[in-house]
Amino acid sequence: MRKGSTVQKVLLPVAKSTKPASKKKDEDEDPGEGWDEWAQGKALIKPPDQLELSEAELKEEITRILTANNPHAPQNIVRYNFKERSYKPTSAVDQMAVHFVLEGSLLHEDSDEARRLRAKEGLPEETATVDTGVEPDEEEPETSDTPVEDGQEVEEAGEEDRPDSVASKTDRKEPKVTNQFNFSERASQTLNNPPRERSCQTDPPPRGTFTATATQWDIYDAYVEELQKQETNKEKQKAVASKKDNDKGKKKTLLMETQTDDITKVGKASKIFERMVNQNTFDDIAQDFKYFEDASDEFRDQEGTLLPLWKFQYDKAKRLSVTALCWNKKYQDLFAVGMGSYDFSKQGRGMLVYYSLKNSAYPEFIYPTLSGVLCLDIHEQHSYLVAVGFYDGCVAVYNNKEDGSEPMYKSTAKTGKHTDPVWQVRWQSDDMDNNHNFCSVSSDGRVVSWTLVKNELVFTDIIRLSLNAAVSEGPEQQPGIACGTSFDFHKQIDYLFLVGTEEGKIHKCSKTYSSQFLETYNAHSMAVDAVKWNHFHPKVFISCSSDWTVKIWEHTINTPMFTFDLNAAVGDVAWSPYSSTVFAAVTTDATVHIFDLSINKYEAICQQPVVAKKKTKLTHIEFNPIYPIIIVGDDRGYVSSLKLSPNLRKKPKVKKGQDQPKDSEMEEAKMEKLLSLLREPEQSTV
Repeated sequence: MRKGSTVQKVLLPVAKSTKPASKKKDEDEDPGEGWDEWAQGKALIKPPDQLELSEAELKEEITRILTANNPHAPQNIVRYNFKERSYKPTSAVDQMAVHFVLEGSLLHEDSDEARRLRAKEGLPEETATVDTGVEPDEEEPETSDTPVEDGQEVEEAGEEDRPDSVASKTDRKEPKVTNQFNFSERASQTLNNPPRERSCQTDPPPRGTFTATATQWDIYDAYVEELQKQETNKEKQKAVASKKDNDKGKKKTLLMETQTDDITKVGKASKIFERMVNQNTFDDIAQDFKYFEDASDEFRDQEGTLLPLWKFQYDKAKRLSVTALCWNKKYQDLFAVGMGSYDFSKQGRGMLVYYSLKNSAYPEFIYPTLSGVLCLDIHEQHSYLVAVGFYDGCVAVYNNKEDGSEPMYKSTAKTGKHTDPVWQVRWQSDDMDNNHNFCSVSSDGRVVSWTLVKNELVFTDIIRLSLNAAVSEGPEQQPGIACGTSFDFHKQIDYLFLVGTEEGKIHKCSKTYSSQFLETYNAHSMAVDAVKWNHFHPKVFISCSSDWTVKIWEHTINTPMFTFDLNAAVGDVAWSPYSSTVFAAVTTDATVHIFDLSINKYEAICQQPVVAKKKTKLTHIEFNPIYPIIIVGDDRGYVSSLKLSPNLRKKPKVKKGQDQPKDSEMEEAKMEKLLSLLREPEQSTV
């Protein structure tokens, strides 16, 4: 090793002694020649895909300004300003964009962490510096004894100074460079915003001096006034407490009114808006109601059909049956529905509901009742009044103009209410004192007239029904009581009326002669469900019963003029308002039957089921007074509206050359013609 080291020392200076000679040669040569060679070597090389630009394009100056602003920095940052209590945009936005981040993994060799890492990996600590430090001391005398030329000494000195020599590596420790690639240390100072001070000065509050002298009398008077105020407040509180105890119901209504003040302000607008939404939703039904005419009636041989329109339903009345229907004579799109139950083992609550054709989704008025509603009638002139009969024997009058769900008048046990269910009510013309009055019939055998006097109902018994022809006059004679189930007053003769009974008989009675029946008709074998006078002919009335039959009568004849068997129990029957020969009936098999005696005296011209569900029974039917539609109620609480096809509402043609008669006269003549055909055989036999 020592020889090798000496040889290395000898050879190295020789190899490096040629460098100064070459340097001298370069200094002796002409500098101009070298410059030409360098210039030739620096010639521009044009790449093959370089763009070729014209002189004008080359001379065109394109200026680009580089700024330190970040183009992607957001400019719409807002922060909440607590002083102004609002959000304000911030002008100071961070413009720094970080392009490259590299976490360093270098450790200083003298640090504790480097020692721990070295011990963990099992690396020995560097001791070469100690060995190589001794080597130059031993070799110093050898180098001093040997004769060396001046040039060689200079070379050795240069050799020792060179950083890449072995000796320099062993003797010196180079300082550690922070970044061996590109390190630059820079310092910057941020701009501090100048502090600002804001201050404001307010006007001082106004001041006033007050002076007064108070005597004992002034102090005494002040105390007396205070005591009087306290006493009045106590009296007011006592009065309010007494009112609360007496009128709890009124207090609740007042509270409800105050709570719903905000709703009532937009009540009318919201109702109009609800109607608009419903009419847009059911626009196709509204179009059918107004314009649709079944063109296929021309090929049906005078038979007609019913077009289903709206279906009315109220969720809270689903389990109740439709027990009464009545159209409003003034507002032809409005009708009232009575809800109750015909199943007498399941009696409970009831409901009076108003629906409009303009809004089939929700009722216009809702009046819940404690007992089931069995009948109702709307006043013709005062359409806001409706008379209602209940299952518990009470009658009541509701006023649509008044708020609340309580009736304006209601009968009680003290005011002569019925003891059995009230089956029918009918408004009468006002009496001599211009008081409104109506009549009712019940299963207790009484036909009662009710008069609205001030704040109470005054009753008067018109007649008491009995099983015998004569009416009981005293308490000694007590024959069997006939149970009234339906009645109707004559259209022209006010005092004449018909009463249908549970025994199947129909009695013709008079208000002026209440001790005896004018006539008795053995009409049906079961209870008479409905009896109604014809709208046009003064002598004709119709009746229906659960014995499956509908019969048409002339009140001067004891036998029926027409009898129709409908193969199911008949719930209700109604005359049409536009023809004296057209009537409709509903049966428990969910079928609507429409007859026109002028077309067919034996069969219905329309028989159509109108309810999809099985075991649904139709209970009532009513014609609209103006529009060609009918409404039908069932025992599930649904009311269906149906439009009559053209064949079901034909009017008789007028011959040429004849004057156009009035509708009432023409309809009466049409019915009279039918009756005359039936009377002729009787006259010939006489």
